[in-house]
Amino acid sequence: MKQTLSEQAHFLDSEYPPVTPERAAFHIIPVPLEQGVSWGGGTSAGPAALLTASRQLEAVENGLAPGESGFYTAPFVNCEGNIRDVLARISCATERALDCGACPVLLGGEHTVSLGALGALARRGELGIVQIDAHADLRNEYEGNPFSHACVMYRAVYDLGLPLVQFAVREISREESALRERLEIRHYDAARLSRDGLPPRPLPADFPRRIYISFDLDGLDSSLMPATGTPSPGGLFWHEAVELLTRCAEGREVAGFDVVELAPLPGLRHADFTAAKLTHALMTVCLGENSLGAKT
Repeated sequence: MKQTLSEQAHFLDSEYPPVTPERAAFHIIPVPLEQGVSWGGGTSAGPAALLTASRQLEAVENGLAPGESGFYTAPFVNCEGNIRDVLARISCATERALDCGACPVLLGGEHTVSLGALGALARRGELGIVQIDAHADLRNEYEGNPFSHACVMYRAVYDLGLPLVQFAVREISREESALRERLEIRHYDAARLSRDGLPPRPLPADFPRRIYISFDLDGLDSSLMPATGTPSPGGLFWHEAVELLTRCAEGREVAGFDVVELAPLPGLRHADFTAAKLTHALMTVCLGENSLGAKT
């Protein structure tokens, strides 16, 4: 999907005019990637739909107004061509956000987009991944593709060497389950969360202070979020998702995050709005821990 800056929506520009990259606390990076989806398509339309829906948000979320710290919506990342080239472009956009002292916010697109951001962030210091997802995404390859969205966390753990904690998984292969146990990846699967409730301290004490939150929208229950390629029942609902994110960020720095796998469905505006609202809520989680203020 090609869009010019004049054509594309900017995040919550109904409330806040976009600011220059240097003055923004948040760089919103739309990445309409759709190369390795395995069932339902449509992720290439996700970022544009989320940005359009963001215009219906109110300025205040969870008692905070993230827009007061400055929003910059970057140009859509070019997702044509070799996936390694696409990931390099994502990494460059993430690096620019970091150079400006901003929090990179990736809007997907399929889950593979996370790898570009993770590579850039990992080069800046120790980093841990918090994954909310219906799927483990720990396959070495899927349908012959090592960069499928089903492989993103395998690539992050093996290729980038990053520690990982998973939440709300309820679709996992035997091989992924065995790998997770062998690598001692901490996980709170959906059935466990339903039975035991949210853990008071979800992340290990020795987990990195800098974290990256990767939120695949199918981590939400399919009744709340049907507009994704692989919707699954038994996921998180709104308030428990926000509370979980808040607990994960407590005492830590949220170095960046993504909201991925939105595949808009015609006439189903509430799903696009939910994705935009989740993005806004994640910004408040960043503000709560990082105390980002308006730049001058």
